[in-house]
This record gives sequence, structure tokens and C-alpha cells, in this order.
Amino acid sequence: MGAILRFVLILAVLLSALGWFFVGTRPGQDLLLSRAMDAVMAQAPVTEYDGLRVFMCGTSSPLIAPGRAQACVAIRAGRELYVVDAGTGSNGAMTLAGEPVVNLRAILVTHFHSDHIAGIGDFNLAAWVAGRDAPLTVMGPPGVERVVAGFNEAFALDRVYRVAHHGADLLDPEVGLLEPRAVEAGVIVDGGGLRITAFPVDHAPVEPALGYRFDYGGRSVVVSGDTVVTPSLLAASRSADLLLHDALSLPIVQALQAAAEQAGRARQAKILFDIQDYHAAAADLPSLAESAGVGMLALYHLVPAPRNTVMERIFERDLPGDTVMTVDGMVFELPRGTDRIRVRSP
Repeated sequence: MGAILRFVLILAVLLSALGWFFVGTRPGQDLLLSRAMDAVMAQAPVTEYDGLRVFMCGTSSPLIAPGRAQACVAIRAGRELYVVDAGTGSNGAMTLAGEPVVNLRAILVTHFHSDHIAGIGDFNLAAWVAGRDAPLTVMGPPGVERVVAGFNEAFALDRVYRVAHHGADLLDPEVGLLEPRAVEAGVIVDGGGLRITAFPVDHAPVEPALGYRFDYGGRSVVVSGDTVVTPSLLAASRSADLLLHDALSLPIVQALQAAAEQAGRARQAKILFDIQDYHAAAADLPSLAESAGVGMLALYHLVPAPRNTVMERIFERDLPGDTVMTVDGMVFELPRGTDRIRVRSP
């Protein structure tokens, strides 16, 4: 027993000494830093997927939630990458997860609320620096031209500074621009086996507003954007493998409204009342998914995003047990030629 104790003590001393060397000395810190950076750079990014691959880059709403970016869904079809909406913090969620944006073909905007467009400039810069070979297209309802013109002007000096610093050979100033493309309901992308269809949704008084359906390799994903349940949404979702839908918890929002009224916060109470009729209530979504024959229902743009187990349970009260409550960094993989959906949590 004494020999074992001596061995444990010696091992503890050696481990402590190693820990001190790597953390407490310059040579140790430099060695550890070098090894860590080698590991980071050696990671192979996911630049192609044989089927549809969905990365949740933002699952929150304007009601801020720790650890969640605002609305963003990144969808890869083969080598093509598209982002649906780009809320605040969403590009950071992509970067932290090691998701490459060099293959980003377009940002598809559902509507022009700030929590769906504020991160467009971040995605544009990240893809430009990564080596994107053409200006980034921003597709959306009529009005997208104004939004894109505003971003191009807001970042004009930033582009000048970066080109001056790194050189036009590395950062082509023309590639750093955004290009708008206004779209309406119908097929907006059709090539290389990928079809993207825009469809109208109801987010009144926001008009027009769109959702998007992706079909590739026999698999399909629908992203609702912000909407209540509508016939157009039902039609677009028919037989989809995965429906990603915004969702509002009426019990939680109504409790927040009552608390605001009790505290004399009339402005907050008014806003909390107003938002209750232009997002789908969580309780309305199971019947939509069943009627449409959806393979999997997953909720995002959560109003409000749950912050604890109690809030999660309240949000899930009227949902089937197989409904997925998304979090930032969650991945859905839909391989070609199967009906499987693999869900990976971060």
C-alpha cells in the first residue's frame, strides 16, 4: 500500500510540474500554443455533403438569449452553401463551429426585420476574406435592393481600408460588394440538382415575407421564416423531410406581458402583446406538420428562447415528443438516397 501511495504522489508531482511548465513558463506556453494552432489549422472543414446538411447558426429572436445568435439557418447541398437570414451573431456561431463560408453562394432573406439582416455584413466580410470568387448575392422580397445598397455604403470605407492593407490581389474590391436580387414566390434557384423555391408567408404588417424550400438529392428542407400557419406554408411543406419553423410560446410571452404590466412597464407590455399574433404559436405546429406529412418538425427563432428547464417544459407542453427544439450549433444531416435524418447537438 505504501508503494502505491508513493507512486501516486510522485505522479501527482510530475503532473503538477508539467502543468506549471506549460502554463507558467514562456517556453511551455509557446509550445502549447504552437500545438494548439497546428490542431486548429489541421481541422478539415465540411465543404461538401452528399445530400442536405443544415447548420443552425442562429435560433433566437429579438428577445435576447445567452448563447444564442439571432435567426440564421445554413444549408449545404453538395458543395453549394446558402444561408437563410443572418441575424446578429450568426456568422460568429458559424466561425466558432468551424463552418466554412468560402462556398457561400447567397444569403436568402425572409423579410427585413433587423434580427434577420443585421449580420449580413459579417457574412460578406468572412466569405470575402476566406476567398469567395464573386460578389455575394443577397436574395429577398422586393426592397432587398435598398437593404443591400445600405450595407454596401455602410461598409464602403471598411473595404477601402482592407484592400489598402492586404492588397487587391488578395482582396478584390469588386468581390467585396454585395449584389441584390429581388425574388417572388416560385423557383429561384434550379441547377446542379438543387432547387430552391420561395413561397409567401404571413408576418403582417411585414409584407411581403417569404419562406424557402430546398430540394436536393431526393431530400427536402423547409425554412418557414417568421409566420403564422397559412395554406401557402402547408402547401410548401408537403412531404418535406424537415420543417424548420419559428415558434412562440404563448404561456411564456403572456406571463412576461402580465409581469410588465404589474411592474408599470407599459412599453414592454405593449410590445409583448403585439408580437403574439404574428408568430406561430408552438401549439399550432403539430397539426401543420401532421397535415403536411412532414418527416421531422424542428423549432427555431424561439420566442422567447428558453433559458432553463422550466421554460423548456412550458415551451414543449403542446408538442409531440419527437419535436426538436434547436440550439445554436445543432446539425441536421439528410444523406442522399435515404429517409434518415441525423441530428447532432453541439
